[in-house]
Formats: sequence, structure tokens, C-alpha cells
Amino acid sequence: MVKILSATEAIAEYIKDGDTIAFGGFVGAAHPEELSVAIQKRFLEQGSPRNLTVVYAAGQGDGKERGLNHLGEEGLVGKLIGGHWGLVPRLQKLALENKVAAYNLPQGVISHMYRDIAAGKPGVITHVGLGTFVDPRLEGGKLNEKAAQEGDMVQLIELGGEEKLFYPAFPIHVSIIRATYADTNGNCTFQREGIVADAIAMAQAAKNSGGHVIVQVEKIVDYKTLDTRLVKLPGIYVDALVVSDPANHMQTFATQYNPAFSGEVRMPVKALSPMKLDARKVVVRRAAMELKPRSIINLGIGMPEGVAAIAAEEGIENLTLTTEAGTNGGFPAAGGDFGVTTNPDCILEQPSQFDFYDGGGLDLAFLGLAQTDREGNVNVSKFGTKIAGCGGFINISQNAKKVVFCGTFTAGGLEVAVNTDGITILQEGRSKKFLQQVEQITFSGAYAKQAGQTVLYITERAVLELTSEGIELREIAPGVDLEKDILAQMDFPPIIKDVKYMDRRLFAQGPMGLVRA
Repeated sequence: MVKILSATEAIAEYIKDGDTIAFGGFVGAAHPEELSVAIQKRFLEQGSPRNLTVVYAAGQGDGKERGLNHLGEEGLVGKLIGGHWGLVPRLQKLALENKVAAYNLPQGVISHMYRDIAAGKPGVITHVGLGTFVDPRLEGGKLNEKAAQEGDMVQLIELGGEEKLFYPAFPIHVSIIRATYADTNGNCTFQREGIVADAIAMAQAAKNSGGHVIVQVEKIVDYKTLDTRLVKLPGIYVDALVVSDPANHMQTFATQYNPAFSGEVRMPVKALSPMKLDARKVVVRRAAMELKPRSIINLGIGMPEGVAAIAAEEGIENLTLTTEAGTNGGFPAAGGDFGVTTNPDCILEQPSQFDFYDGGGLDLAFLGLAQTDREGNVNVSKFGTKIAGCGGFINISQNAKKVVFCGTFTAGGLEVAVNTDGITILQEGRSKKFLQQVEQITFSGAYAKQAGQTVLYITERAVLELTSEGIELREIAPGVDLEKDILAQMDFPPIIKDVKYMDRRLFAQGPMGLVRA
């Protein structure tokens, strides 16, 4: 029978030194904060559990102290296998100081790994990661020397005459999950959650590894009082239930509860605030011009999140915006709410969403642009001593039919004036983004060309495209100087043939009229 325990009791009973622990959630959505806090507290007070292997698909944190940052205590974790690292600076610090063996694998691979562990399969075999830093011919996803000493987590194989990557499976001792309500037999619902994420696959992986499942919930009710249609996690998978303090059971790290995120109500689209007119809005407006009717789209974290706001402002409704967390339809939220969606049509389990993504189901993906080189490679995952991680970027960018990378032309102190005449560079950024060679390959230009993808690089002052010959400059903003503001800010010369001006509507106040365009 399922046990009803406090967070402290559950950690003491089920998590042992050296265990492999899987955590569910996405940024702040569906993260079991009560249990993360309890693990940190027990370690600081009693020195246990220690030397854990922690596995997580999506990044879970607020960039400061919450989420998996609670595990950033030296000795608590010995090995980290994560999809995204940008929101967990305390774990980054352990990795950079070589105090844990740290690996960065694609979010979708880890998500599928849970399911393959549950099914007793040898691991994940996929094309995802070929040609990127995850490929063992490059870095194999290792982030530090300790990982290099620990060993490989990715193997290059040949299957049916094609190169594939093999990510071997491993047992999960404890899965830590969050749900909304549970009955006294452990059956769990998710109706007030903005996502389901990997909950079902994680629970099955732990149980079929001979391990345990702890579920944080908002409330426990009597057996047979839950609507069966809302139960997504059966009690046969659950060992312990923990009722959370409401402060540790926010719907996201930015919002206590919004029923429009969980599909319980629909919010008027006009209630979404339009973006202010600045360089970021110019970029995402130009990106939104690539939207086509009935397209299925993914929006990445950061600047690309703004495409949803533009779609709402312009009243564009005949397309489907999705997130890798599993939401389909509606308008993906931004910032601390990233991962959930306002007015979703459907909320899938994360592994199923990545099935669709990996198989080429996305028509269009809007993703961040941090560094690009002359080969068309993009780096968003590692910058000197900062580990951002790839998250779902590799799954998405490698498989979407068309990829639009969004970012400012330079970074670090860039100041731009936007007016009806176009762009004026008030202060140039300290760091160039168009380099001879990126620091780490998160997106492979060579792989994209081989796969026949359409790839654009959109900035506030220029639009470039990856062609068979290389990076070609397609458009420049009115008001900028080609030599001084573009070519002098690149470490390689782009191909220049027929350069046009960017649409002047991008720089004007009010809606652009994209619906009528």
C-alpha cells in the first residue's frame, strides 16, 4: 500500500547514499519543490543522502536557489546527467569546479531514456546528437574532467548502413514526481498542472528498475473519489505521497496558479500584454513573418518566446504553437512561466512530444542564437565558464523542416534605437556572435545541409541564410551601415548577392498587420 509521509520521512526512507535519482518538471512547472528542499535540508543536517547520481530531462530552476539548485551542495551529488543547465547555477558551479561528473545530453534523449528503461530496453538508439558536441567524435556530452574519467555515456554505432548514436540505459532507484491530487491508493491526477512532463515514464522506469516512486501532491482524497478520466498516474507505480506546503507547489516559479495554463479556462487573447518596441521585438516580429498557415511550431526559451506574443498581438490563430514540455496549441508562456501555455488545446506527455519532434513533425522552429560560425554551426550550450546546456535544442533544431535562429547581432551592452526609419546602433555590443568557429556545436550546419533543412539567422539588423555555399546575407535593416554595423561585426565575410531591406513595418508602433499580409 502507498504510504503517506512528510517530505523528510519520504527522503529518509527511500533515498540512500549513492542512489540514482530522477527528477520531473520543466523550469518551475511540475517540479517537486517540497522534496527538493527536504533533500537539501536532510543533507545539511545529517550529511545524507550523499554521492547521488541525479538525472533530469528538462532544466528545473529559477536561475538562483529554487528547483534543482537545492541539490547544489558539495558531497550531495556525485554525478549529474542533465538536459539543460542554464537555470541551475549551483549545479553549474559544482561541474565547473570538477566536483561532480557532469554530462549534458539532449532533453528528448533523456525523456525517451526513461521510457526505454521502463521497457527493459538496452538504451536509446537515435540520430539525435550526430554532428553536435554530444557526438563521441567531438565531446560525447562530457562537461568536465571528472566526466571524462567516469566514462562515456554515448556510443557511435552503425545500424542499417547509417550512423546512429546509442545512449545506454541505467537503473533508476528513485523517481521524484509532482501531481495535483492523489487518492489514498496512490492514484494521481494532474488537472491543475500546466504539464505532465515525464511523470509516467519516470515512475515506470523506477518501478521496473526495482526502485521507488515518491509523488508530491497538493491534496490527498479518499479512494474512489477521483474522476478516473483525470487519473494519469496509477497507484501501482507509487510508493509514497507527500502533501506539499502551497508555497512549494506553485504552478510555475512565476505563478501560484493560473487555470488558463492547465486548460481549465480560456483567457481572452487580448489580455496578453504586447511587447514594447525594441531590438528584441524587431527580431521576433521578423521571425513571425516566417509563420505559415496551419504550421506546427516550436518556440525555444529566451528571445524566441516572444513569437507567441507577436502571434497574439497580430491575432494569428491558424497555426499551432507547441513546447517540448508537451503543450499543443494556445500561446506558450515566457520567463518563469516558460514550459506552460495559455489556452492549450492539449497537454501531452513529454516523451510523446519528442516522438513527434524527432520524427520530423515540426514545420518550423524558432530558437535562440548565441554564436554562429562560417559553417552555419550554432552554439547555445557552453560559453567559457558558463554551462547553458542544450535542453531540447538538439532534438528540435535537428529535425524541424525549417529552423529560424533569433538573437541580436552582437551581445553585451548593445543599445539600439528603433524608429520608423529603422535601426540606429547607439552602442555596439562587446561580443561578436558571428565567429570563425563556435565554442561548442549545439547545431551542426553540415548536418542541416545534408538533411536539406531551411535555416535562417534573424537579428535586429540583418537576416542571413545557410545555403549550400555558406552563410548568405539576405536582408539588412534601414538605418544601418553595411560595412560598419554588419561586416565589421562579423569574423567571417558572408556571401553577398542580392541584399534587400527588412520590412519597414518591423520598426513601427502598433500591429504589423501580418494576418492580412
